[in-house]
Amino acid sequence: MSSERLQALSHAQRDRLAYIEQKLWFVGDMRRQDLVDRFGVQTAAATRDLSLYRELAPGNLEYDSRGKLYVMGPEFEPMFHFSPERILTWLSEGFGDGEPINSRAGVDCEIPARLGQPALPILATITRAMKQHQVLRIKYHSLGTGRSEREIAPFALLDTGLRWHARAYDRKSGDFRDFVLTRIQDVTILHDTVIGPHEQPDQDIQWSRIVELELVPHPGQPHPKITEMDYGMRDGMLKVRLRAATAGYVLRKWGVDCSPDHSLHGPEYRLWLRDHLALYGVTNAVLAPGYTQQQPVSKLVGK
Repeated sequence: MSSERLQALSHAQRDRLAYIEQKLWFVGDMRRQDLVDRFGVQTAAATRDLSLYRELAPGNLEYDSRGKLYVMGPEFEPMFHFSPERILTWLSEGFGDGEPINSRAGVDCEIPARLGQPALPILATITRAMKQHQVLRIKYHSLGTGRSEREIAPFALLDTGLRWHARAYDRKSGDFRDFVLTRIQDVTILHDTVIGPHEQPDQDIQWSRIVELELVPHPGQPHPKITEMDYGMRDGMLKVRLRAATAGYVLRKWGVDCSPDHSLHGPEYRLWLRDHLALYGVTNAVLAPGYTQQQPVSKLVGK
C-alpha cells in the first residue's frame, strides 16, 4: 500500500475508496453499481476506482466471475483507520461511508464515547456472516457461565444504549439470544454449515413480536407538563412500538418506572409505564425498572 499515493488523491476519490473498503470488510462483497448508486458516478469511473483500490491494496479484493461481483480477499488488510462508532453508525443508519476524517459543521456538539467498543475485525466477521447468512464458531464470555465455545447464526445488531449486541440463534442452548460484542473472541465463519429452518430470524418469537407501550409522566414527579414537552407527548402520553427483544433494554435506558403502582422514586424516573401487563411474555422485561413478574433470566446471555 502507498499511503503517500492515497493522500495525493482527491477527497472525493478517497471517499469512494473508503466506501469500497467498508463494503468489502463489513459486508463481504462489492459491485460497481454500488459506487454508481452511492456517488452518482459513471460505470467507467466506478471501474477505475475498483482497479485503483486493487492496485493500492492488492490482497484486499478479488473478482468473483460466477457472482459477477468483487469479494473480500483472503489477505485483507484495511488501508483506512475507522472508529467503531463510525462503523456502527454506518451499519445502523447508513451515515459515514466516506473517508474517516474529523469534520465539523461549526457547531459545538459533544457526544460522550461508550466505555467499551467492539474490535473491528470481530465486528466485520459478524456482519459479513449476517449478510451472507453464515454460521459462526465463537468463544464467548458470560457473567453466568464463564468462557464457552458456541456456534451461532447471527442476523441483527442490537444497540441497548450502553453496548452493542448480536442477535443470533445459539446452537448450544437451542434458542435465540443476545451476545455482547465485546465478549466475543476467536470468530470463525463455518462455510460448510447451513442455517436450519428453525434457526432463521422469522422463528425468533421475541424478535418478531411487537409490543405497544403507553408512557406517561411519572405521577411522583413534579411538573408533568415539562415531561410532556421533553418527550413530545400528545394528550399526556407517548405511545411507542418496540420489538419484544428490545423492550427491556429500552425501558432501562430511558429509566421508565414499570412497577404497577409507580412505586420507584428518584429524579431518574420521569416516565411511568401505564400498563405493566403490556410486558407480559417479554423475556427481557426483567431488565425494566420496577417490573416484578418473574421471568427466566437464563436467556439473557449478555446480562
